Amino acid sequence: MEKLFSRFADAVSRWTGRPAAFALCILAVVAWAVSGPVFGFSETWQLVINTGTTIVTFLMVFLIQSTQNRDGAAVQAKLDELIRSGRAKNDFIGIDHLTESEVAEFREMCARAKERSEKRTVAA
Repeated sequence: MEKLFSRFADAVSRWTGRPAAFALCILAVVAWAVSGPVFGFSETWQLVINTGTTIVTFLMVFLIQSTQNRDGAAVQAKLDELIRSGRAKNDFIGIDHLTESEVAEFREMCARAKERSEKRTVAA
């Protein structure tokens, strides 16, 4: 089920990110607007666009979030591998799983290391 959803989410994300999808949405809105006089700008006419956009937005939030979660996890895995195989400190591997305050400590440690490096550069 998870792989099926991932493939579906990827396909929808790719399709909806294309100019043709945007053009189709514009066309739908224009068709709705042009049909206003035919339906007397009724509440039902307004409800059609409101309901349609709400449903599409609601569903797209989950598809986009799924795609971004997987992309973010893949980037983190790649960065972890670069850290592991390079000269960087292995302490940084997996910091994406820490709390905000724990990550802030790492950032402060990096800022202090940068300051020390700059002082050595100036002194040399």
